[in-house]
Amino acid sequence: MAGIVHIFHSGRRGYRQRVHTERPKPLQQYTTEGLYDSFRFGLDDLIADLVRPQLQCRTLRSHALTVEEQVLIALRFYACGTFYQVIADSMGVHKTTVGEVVTVVSDALARLLDHFVTFPNDGQIAKVKQKCFLLGDMPNTIGVIDCTHVHIQAPHQREWE
Repeated sequence: MAGIVHIFHSGRRGYRQRVHTERPKPLQQYTTEGLYDSFRFGLDDLIADLVRPQLQCRTLRSHALTVEEQVLIALRFYACGTFYQVIADSMGVHKTTVGEVVTVVSDALARLLDHFVTFPNDGQIAKVKQKCFLLGDMPNTIGVIDCTHVHIQAPHQREWE
């Protein structure tokens, strides 16, 4: 009774117990093909070890995300490009967590950019130009990016009227 009176007089709500639910474990529940379909990476290609020094939590307090979970959340966002809420629901975390994880993992990967992305020197540029020209009659092409090409048709004159 004294506790109820104390809460009433202090105007504060009582302590609410935090509820921790078990998060899904994609590395255990997906096959290699399923991982590739959902995250665009297979089990052997996972990049968690590359960013582990930047993402490793010092403690496991408050059910902190493992490096693998953080990387999978970010990869899911990169693969789908969907809303944080959708990724949060599928990964068993809050949408705010998804936003924070995507930012942290993206920053960690950006720091590794110089190790994996290099620009060709003059001799390599000449070779690539020649190969691209022989392959598809594309003159002065020094590189390509894998993507989907969509034909965009220019509007006719005064089409909007």
